[in-house]
Formats: sequence, structure tokens, C-alpha cells
Amino acid sequence: MIHRRRKSASDAEGVSSARVYSIQSISVKGDTMKTNFKFLYFLLILVLVVSWQEASAQAKKLPNIVILATGGTIAGAAATGTQSGYTSGAVTIDAMLTAVPGIKEIANVKGEQISNVGSQDMTFEIMMKVARRINELAKKSDVDGVVVTHGTDTMEETAYFLNLTVKTDKPVVLVGSMRPSTAVSADGPLNIYNAVAVAGDPNAKGRGVLVVMNDWIHAAHSLTKTSTTAIQTFMSPLRGLVGVSAYGKNDFYNNPTWKHTTSSEFDITNVTKLPRVDIIFACADMSPDLIDACVANGAKGIVIAGVGNGNMNKASVDAAARAVKKGVVVVRSSRVATGMVDRNVEINDDELGFVASDELNPQKSRILLTLALLKDRPAAEIQTMFRSY
Repeated sequence: MIHRRRKSASDAEGVSSARVYSIQSISVKGDTMKTNFKFLYFLLILVLVVSWQEASAQAKKLPNIVILATGGTIAGAAATGTQSGYTSGAVTIDAMLTAVPGIKEIANVKGEQISNVGSQDMTFEIMMKVARRINELAKKSDVDGVVVTHGTDTMEETAYFLNLTVKTDKPVVLVGSMRPSTAVSADGPLNIYNAVAVAGDPNAKGRGVLVVMNDWIHAAHSLTKTSTTAIQTFMSPLRGLVGVSAYGKNDFYNNPTWKHTTSSEFDITNVTKLPRVDIIFACADMSPDLIDACVANGAKGIVIAGVGNGNMNKASVDAAARAVKKGVVVVRSSRVATGMVDRNVEINDDELGFVASDELNPQKSRILLTLALLKDRPAAEIQTMFRSY
């Protein structure tokens, strides 16, 4: 016989309690899900805010670079992309920057137009304007480096001038191009990109004024232009490169040892006009009256781009000695691409009162002598400068 158990009141109450518990459980789970959703939503907002702050902080960490534009081939334009003839200084700095992809990712860049000339028309007036503007910018805490766009013809002269007159250890970098902005495979945009990367690199500080061209980083003291048209025109034949820059990645392995920038004694703050210094190119059977003409026309200094080790013919040596007796400083440099000009090798500099250029080529010798002549100095002191700068 099967006995069926009747549901007691307690059983009914148990079922009812279970149902209540189940409903309460569902309610609690619902509240928990709402709480979790709110937490996840809050967490998502927090992550977005932190990411935004990190992105903003990263943007603020980018170096602040000012580009001073002076003109040159890098700002040049031609009718077609394949013709050799072009007009220098035809493009503004703002237009040049728009042609440099990714530049905003490596620096906060601002441009200023100082001049817009071919560098064959570069003047001491423009050089001094650039130097003074760099000195003003370098005092600002929100400027980390300066780039100067410049034509290549006289770039080494302006670079060396700035190397002697700029008063900051912040990076100052000159850059140019061998092809105009409109040319097929124009080299200007990548050169600018690399120059900005170098100017914003803390490792570039204290190395003096630098020149960045075609991935190479040169010191202002050492570089020289070696080809009229080749992209790899600039070389530093005696001392080598300061480093290389490949798509904004820099590798420095040389630190110039000559006096420059903050260690330089030259101050152009109140200078309005620089003394005249001429260069005379020596050659076989050169005419000594060229030296006499420089003296007659007010030259305070003369640089001889001599043959070999700064030599010139006997008639020109005599003319140079006469110039020295009239208070004109004569520096013997060389028209030869590499090598040093030493004292008293084939010419008795001590007896004649000449200065030997050491490593400086004629164009840089003229820059140093021009600044040296801002004060009345004996030839011996100027000779020391040629060994120091």
C-alpha cells in the first residue's frame, strides 16, 4: 500500500519562502549587475581621461623648435620638376613645412621668415639679424632649439659666423637642399625633418652650431661644400662628421673641441657694421696690385687663398708685407680643399707679420678675421684665435 503524505503547513511555508528567496535573489543580482555596469562605465571614463591626459602630456613633451627661414634652394621653385634652372627664395617657410610629412609628430614647430634670398646674396646684415634672433629665442624656456634654412653656396660661412656669435648651448642647426622644392625627388623635406629632429635632441646640446644635410651632421668649423650640384656636397674632410640622422633617428659620435657659442668672446649685440675683409685668390704669376687695391679701398684685413701651403709669388709677398706695415692684417689660407696652413713653413710669418689660418679655409678665415677686427688686436693674438676657434 502506498501512503501519500499530505503537504503540511510547514511545507507550504517552505515553498513560499523559497519563492520569496528566489525573487529576492534575482533582485539582488539585478542590483549587482547595475552596480557592476556603473563601475565598468566609471572605469571606462577613467581610462579615457587618463589616456587623454597621457596623450596631452606626450604632446607637451615634444621639443619646441623655431625655424628661421632665410631663403636658398630649399625655398626655390622651377617651372617643371626636371629642369636645372630655378629661382631661389621663392617659397615661404609655411609652405615648406606643409611639405614635410610627420614633422608635427617629432616637434612643435613654428616658422619665422627672416629673409628670402639666394645665399649668394647673403649679407653680414642678415647674418647678424639671424644671430640676434637666435640669442633672443634661446633665452625663452619654451624654445628647445632653432633651425635655420639657408642656401648652400654660403651656408658654411653663415654657420661659422653663428658658431662664433650665438650665445647658447641649445641646438642651432642649419639646413638646406641641393634641389628646389619643385624638383623630382626634392631633398629639402627630409633634410628639414632631420634638422628638426637634431635641434630637438638633448644630445645635440653644447656641440656648437651644426649643419644637417643628406643624413649627415657636420660641425660649423669643419664642413665645406665640395660639389656644385651633387646632393652629398658637404664634407668635413679633416675632422669628420659629428654624427648622422636617419629619418629623425640621431647618432652622435664626435664633439667639436674648438671654442664656440657660449665660450666665444665675440659679441655683436651693439655692432652695426663689420670691418671690411677681402679674399684674394692666388695663382701662377698673380698680380700684386690686387693686394694694393684692397688696401686702397679700405680693407682692414686680407685673406690670401694661397697656393699649396698658403703660398704666393715673391711680388705678392712683398705687397702683403707693405699692407701689414699700413696696419692691415694679412692671413695666409689655401685654395687647396684639405690640409692645414702652418706658420713659417715656406714664408717667414714671424718676420713679415702674417697670420697662418691653421685649418680654416679662406671663406671661414674671412669670417673669423672680420670678427677679430672688431677690436684692435696684435697679429699674435689673432694667430691664437685661429688655433682656438
